[in-house]
Amino acid sequence: MSELPFRSARELAAEIKSKKISAQELLELYLRRVETYNPKLNAIIATILPEARARAKAADEALARGEDWGPLHGVPMTVKESFDLVGTPTTWGVPELKDNYPQRNALAVDRFLNAGANIFGKTNVPLYLADWQSFNAIYGTTNNPWDLSRSPGGSSGGSAAALAAGLTGIEIGSDIGASIRNPAHYCGVYGHKPTWGICPPRGQALPGVVAQSDISVIGPMARSANDLELGLSIMAGPDDIDAAGWRLELAPPRRSKLSEFKVAVMLNDPCAEVDNAVQERIAAVADFLGKKGATVSFTARPAIDTAEANRVYILLLRAATSGRQSNEVFAKNKQIAAELDPNDESYFARMTRANVMHHRDWLALNNRRHQMRLAWAEFFKEWDVLLCPAAASAAFPHDQKGERHERTITVNGKQVPTTDQLFWAGFSGVVYLPSTVAPGGVTPEGLPVGVQIVGPQYGDLTCIALARMLEQEFQGFVPPPGYE
Repeated sequence: MSELPFRSARELAAEIKSKKISAQELLELYLRRVETYNPKLNAIIATILPEARARAKAADEALARGEDWGPLHGVPMTVKESFDLVGTPTTWGVPELKDNYPQRNALAVDRFLNAGANIFGKTNVPLYLADWQSFNAIYGTTNNPWDLSRSPGGSSGGSAAALAAGLTGIEIGSDIGASIRNPAHYCGVYGHKPTWGICPPRGQALPGVVAQSDISVIGPMARSANDLELGLSIMAGPDDIDAAGWRLELAPPRRSKLSEFKVAVMLNDPCAEVDNAVQERIAAVADFLGKKGATVSFTARPAIDTAEANRVYILLLRAATSGRQSNEVFAKNKQIAAELDPNDESYFARMTRANVMHHRDWLALNNRRHQMRLAWAEFFKEWDVLLCPAAASAAFPHDQKGERHERTITVNGKQVPTTDQLFWAGFSGVVYLPSTVAPGGVTPEGLPVGVQIVGPQYGDLTCIALARMLEQEFQGFVPPPGYE
C-alpha cells in the first residue's frame, strides 16, 4: 500500500477498475496523506471534501453497474488554484479576490471530470502567478518536499509539491514563464508545456478575462510521462466556439526508439549561466542517449541570436501581463519608462518599457518572434528535439524579500539575478513550442534536476515520447525521502 500513492494516474484508475481498491478507499488514502504531510508542505490550500466523497461513492456505484467513466475513473486529483472550481475561491493569491467564488468550472476542470477524475482540492500559487516561489498573503508559503527550506517552484509550485509528496493523482498547471516546467524541475516530477493554443484556458483567468494571453498555456503535471500524454489528450482540443471550425490532430511521435532520435543539447548560455550540478545531470542524460545509439550534438542550434531572443521574450512577456496594471500604476510606469536611460537593458528597464509599450512596438516584436519561429522550424527539419535546462539551478532557499527582480540566487558560487533564468522559460516559450520536463537525477546536495525536452510546434507527442523512453530506460519519478 505504501507504493500506491505514488503510482501513475493510469495505474490508479486500473486499480479501481479491477476492484483492487475502491474509489472511496483511494480518496481516503490520499486524504490521510494530506492530513499527515500537508501541514508542513502547505501544498493543498482548499478542499471540497463532501463533494469528493460523494463522487467517490458514485464512482464505485457506477463501476458496480458496469459503467466506465473514462480513463481516470475515480482517481483523486487536485488542480492549480488559478483554475475555477465550483465551491472554492479563485484568487491567484490576490487578497482582494479571496471571496471570488466562480459559478462554473474551468473548461479543463470539466474535461478532467468528464474523464472520470475526482477533484478534491486546489494547490497553492504565488501572487498573480508571478514567481518561482509559491507564497501569497492568503494561503502562505508552500515548501519543497525534498527540502522544506527551499522553494517548490512556481507558479504551479503547490501542484508539483503535492505530486512529489504523493498527495494527489495528477495535476493541471499553467505556464508563461516556466510555471509548469520550473516546479517540475524543482520537485522531480513531470510537466508538459503544450504548443500554444492547443489547450483552451477558459476559466483559468482573472475575473472578467476571457481572451487567451500571449505565450501562456495550460498543461498537465504528473509522476509519469504516460500521464502527461493522458492529461494532454484530455485537455487539448478546441473550445466550443472554435470547435465549429477546427479539430486538433497532433503529429505522432517522430521516433519509436531512443536509437532513432536526433538530439541537440544546450547546457548553458551567456544570457543565463547554469549551475554546474544542473549541467552535469543534463549532460548525463545526453551521454546516455548517445550510448543508446541516438545522434547527439552539443553544438547544433537554431539560427537565432539568444540575446535577442531573450530581449524579445521579456518584452512580449511583460506586455502580455501588462493589463493587470491599474490606471494609477500604468501612469507611474509610464513616467518611470520616460526617465530610463535609453541604453538600460536591465530586466527592470525592459519590464517597465513593456508595461507601457505602444502597439506599434509590439507588432515589431511579434514580427521578430515569427521570424524566430521560422528559424526553429528549419532547425527541427534536421533535429527531433533540443535538450536544455528548465532553470539555472536546482531549488533555491525561500527568499521573499522585495520584488522578484531584486532577488538573487546562487549559481556556481556567484549571486546572479533570479530573473536571468527567465531565459530558459522564454527561449522556446515565446515561439509557442512544446516542452516536456522529465526527471534527470539529483545534484550532489540531493536536489532534483529536470531536463527540458523542446520539440517542434505541434510536436508535443515527440517530447513526451522521449520522456517516456527515458523513464523506462534511464530514470523515472523517485519519491522524496520521508514520504514513502
